[in-house]
Amino acid sequence: MTIEPPVKVLMVCMGNICRSPTAQAVFQYQAQRLGINIDIDSAGTLGFHEGEKPDPRARAAGEQRGYSFEHMRSRPVALQDFARFDYIFAADTQNVADLTAMCPPQYRYKIQLLLAGLGLETDEIPDPYYGGSDGFDYVLDLLEQAAQLRLPAMQTT
Repeated sequence: MTIEPPVKVLMVCMGNICRSPTAQAVFQYQAQRLGINIDIDSAGTLGFHEGEKPDPRARAAGEQRGYSFEHMRSRPVALQDFARFDYIFAADTQNVADLTAMCPPQYRYKIQLLLAGLGLETDEIPDPYYGGSDGFDYVLDLLEQAAQLRLPAMQTT
């Protein structure tokens, strides 16, 4: 019996306290539910919140749906992330631009907009940080749809 190595996925937003940790939690849960071996992490293009737990509003919205944010702490994207991860998913186009600017050329093909090409109502995950609680629920709705569409394709790679 051969055990497939995990698919390595990095979720990225600006501060790594709202969108990317929520994406990490959703994809981790859904991958486990589907039996997909995944090694997932999240990071931010900026280090403003380094060492902090995810935003309490993001945690509350996610935990209400059964997602765990246990042991998550904000960190900035590191140069070695580009070599380590198979997929680097960005929350929005500014994140894609920031990642592309810091990424060695041979790894740029790994950077993708998480929602792009999925046929959802938007290609970008809006930042709920300055809005109300409904923004966090909307982010969860988008990420749950993205996980349903992206994870099966990752299983076959």
